[in-house]
Amino acid sequence: MSIVILTGAGLSAESGLGTFRDADGLWLKFDLKEVATPEGYARDPVQVLDFYNMRRRNAAEAAPNAAHQALGRLVASDRHEVTIITQNIDDLHERGGTPNVNHIHGSLFEALCADCGHVWPHREDMTIEDACPACETIGTVRPNIVWFGEVPYRMEEAVAAIETCDLFVSIGTSGTVYPAAGFVDIADDAGARTLELNLEASGGIFGEVREGPASSVVPGWVANVLSGNG
Repeated sequence: MSIVILTGAGLSAESGLGTFRDADGLWLKFDLKEVATPEGYARDPVQVLDFYNMRRRNAAEAAPNAAHQALGRLVASDRHEVTIITQNIDDLHERGGTPNVNHIHGSLFEALCADCGHVWPHREDMTIEDACPACETIGTVRPNIVWFGEVPYRMEEAVAAIETCDLFVSIGTSGTVYPAAGFVDIADDAGARTLELNLEASGGIFGEVREGPASSVVPGWVANVLSGNG
């Protein structure tokens, strides 16, 4: 069976990484136009880098939860062809045992040169004094994150996988951020089964919805799949 899994912030919430809608979340304390847009970076790169340095440290200190680990077991079993697409910019999937994740919104642990486009691994704090290792330009280093107004990465690859899958599963995402919000429609049009695992139903056109914390519903679903009852 070919399975495509889309994951969102709800998957990592139980690891201590907040979602957009948390009552005391980061996104209510900062103006998104100032910290998550190319224009905000151009106006005040220090503020933007400090914001993502904080998020990077938070993500580095977090640990994969039972949901990440369950998905790692599913991929490692080789029983099914599994593609994982994530909107998350942390590395908890990888640390939970899943390699080759399609990070359509980029990664906190990569840097991008705004001048030449070079991308490289970067786990430390970023400063405006950092130089790009490719073009050696100083002051153009930013997190390799897809900001508002920018195009998500590897979308053609993601859509191609969804169009040919047998089962599309959405985990921990509100289904309101496009283009990922349209993935279930693509899967449904292609005749795939569709399943949502979420704290509460998003209202999308899923054939089946299972509600509950990711750390509970995801391991249960994976166990069923690996036993042939998924």
